[in-house]
Amino acid sequence: MGSFPKSLNSDIWVSILCLVLVAFLLPLPASGTPSSSIYDHLRKQGLPIGLLPKGITDYSLNATTGEFRVLLEQPCHAKFENQVLYDFNVSGFLSFGRIANLSGVSAQELFLWFPVKGIRVDVPSSGLIYFDVGVVDKQFSLSLFESPPDCTAVDPSDPNFNPAAQESNHYSPSPSGSSSFETGIP
Repeated sequence: MGSFPKSLNSDIWVSILCLVLVAFLLPLPASGTPSSSIYDHLRKQGLPIGLLPKGITDYSLNATTGEFRVLLEQPCHAKFENQVLYDFNVSGFLSFGRIANLSGVSAQELFLWFPVKGIRVDVPSSGLIYFDVGVVDKQFSLSLFESPPDCTAVDPSDPNFNPAAQESNHYSPSPSGSSSFETGIP
């Protein structure tokens, strides 16, 4: 057996070098990419990314249980149809089409703040999303939540945006079974 001609030998080395360069320049598979954002997880669960505001500094998600925690730079509020207040920490359980046991989010209705306990999209094609504020569900258009809203810092001296005060405002059933509003004020 004879040896390869010099031109063929150099062509093989050039081909190998090109293959190695292409392999390094190709994107890595999904498992090697940086971790995704909480907005990506919302989207994968059939929820709009605008449920959480801009300004998230960190988040954690337990893929098995769906439990998540989002950390914001500061408490802030965003405007949709109503004002929504986000605390430093927002947490809950993420599953397809819903967030359950939500904490750290409150919605304003007629000058009163109500904690949002859950969020759900029953039928995505309906274009509706529901916020559970205890006794009732508040219905909104999904289009309001297409992108993460700008979130304005809460002024700690403004009593209208005091997260501690909103905790004492909640609905509770009366002994007769109807709903009443408790303000925590004697």
